[in-house]
Amino acid sequence: MEKPNKLFQDSTAGTDTAGATSTPVVIRLATTEDAAQVQAIYGPYVRDTTISFELEPPSVDEMRQRIGGTLPKLPWLVCEQEGRIAGYAYASRHSARASYDWSVNVSVYIHPAWHRRGVGRSLYDSLFATLRLLGYYNAYAGIALPNASSVGLHEAVGFRPIGVFREVGHKLGAWHDVGWWYLSLQPKSAAPVPPLSLEELKMTPWCPKVLQAGQTVALG
Repeated sequence: MEKPNKLFQDSTAGTDTAGATSTPVVIRLATTEDAAQVQAIYGPYVRDTTISFELEPPSVDEMRQRIGGTLPKLPWLVCEQEGRIAGYAYASRHSARASYDWSVNVSVYIHPAWHRRGVGRSLYDSLFATLRLLGYYNAYAGIALPNASSVGLHEAVGFRPIGVFREVGHKLGAWHDVGWWYLSLQPKSAAPVPPLSLEELKMTPWCPKVLQAGQTVALG
């Protein structure tokens, strides 16, 4: 796993002796301007681990395109303190088939300097609140195994295991299983209406409040 880069070497500055942060933590919608910091977080997961099944880290330009391609429809959130991104979470379509329109896959990635400080749970709290307001009902997460910390996070926020794809991917000289976890976002409707797009949600008065759903966790 990557050691904290220079951007995060002073991430404990501004804390008191009890470890509480003295500067605010913000969870907000990502922008394409976040691409470099997001790429710096994600790249080592691709290069050095089996957490991501990509084989080559995407460039900053590719990450910019991914963020820009996601945001018109689905949320991509970052957790930020004083301009430094501690982690990010996003949703993607579960499948292109129309009957899956109310289901999403979700992912979260945290900078190593911010592990075990509540960032993942905070991001997921805001992401799930946003997805509920958009009108989604199901969230799924795939986790390359073994990964006890990711399994622990997902089960702590309510996911339950539903199955394992055995030896489905080959990376770093070995075959790896991928487990799948499921979270019901809200009670099902017999006649669900099409989900809102993120652009439509941004025009409502609820958007700023829903993004703050995860900011109750103190990061220190």
